[in-house]
Amino acid sequence: MLEVIDKGACSESHPVPLLFVHGAWHAAWCWDEHFLDFFADKGFRALAVSLRGHGNSPSPKPLRTCSLADYLDDVDSVVDTLPTTPVLIGHSMGGFIVQKYLEAHQAPAGVLIASAPQRGSFAFTMRLTRRHPWLTTKGLITGNALLPVGTPELARESFFSSQTPESDVVRYAARLNGESQRVAIDTIWMLPRPKRVTTPLLILGAECDRSILSKEVRTTANAYRTEAEIFPDMGHDMMLEPGWAAVAERIHTWLEMRDLRPHRGEPDQQETTPTG
Repeated sequence: MLEVIDKGACSESHPVPLLFVHGAWHAAWCWDEHFLDFFADKGFRALAVSLRGHGNSPSPKPLRTCSLADYLDDVDSVVDTLPTTPVLIGHSMGGFIVQKYLEAHQAPAGVLIASAPQRGSFAFTMRLTRRHPWLTTKGLITGNALLPVGTPELARESFFSSQTPESDVVRYAARLNGESQRVAIDTIWMLPRPKRVTTPLLILGAECDRSILSKEVRTTANAYRTEAEIFPDMGHDMMLEPGWAAVAERIHTWLEMRDLRPHRGEPDQQETTPTG
């Protein structure tokens, strides 16, 4: 059973639930700090899933061997428990998962927050490797992918701006999770196909993000025929940064402007062949 944190309830004014998908090294807890209560208080049913091997979700096989298809199955399994297809909101790797999911599924709307780019995670991997060649190499050898981000100092470098209090960085760093090396490879070659996505998207980025650069967020938005919105003075973990409320408010305003009617679309068969 996957860990799912579930708050609030659907209502006549907000009949469609929100499903939050975390990024690499994180779990459902990162949404439970602020976002789930925020949206539940606004009248939404807000859920966050911990992908297999993350948080309190078990994995039937070693985490480092889990694939992107496994994570997509996790999202699909949660969607299938809901009475109607949710709005999908993904951060970082979770944003990449949302992009891939929407290739083959209809949803009322989607939100990408500091999402891994539509062009793949190769540039991010290279940046991390250049900053910490020994830690990334050791992580590759030992299978411990947490090494390059697993201390408060390293976590701040990749995930947080200078505005985030040190006490918060220490607390969040202690909750970071291992990650799948297989998925790191999958997100390099199993690229999303924007032309197959018809779901309207809101795409947000952070000015001080050292993991996913603003220019990459803008390129992703361009691929989906929309414009990115970049938040100043924020780091990668936009749902945990001191300015998280401005991000949540923007998402809420955007959702309120949309016609979010409950529906269940029939998924097409999802392809897994590499694209460039």
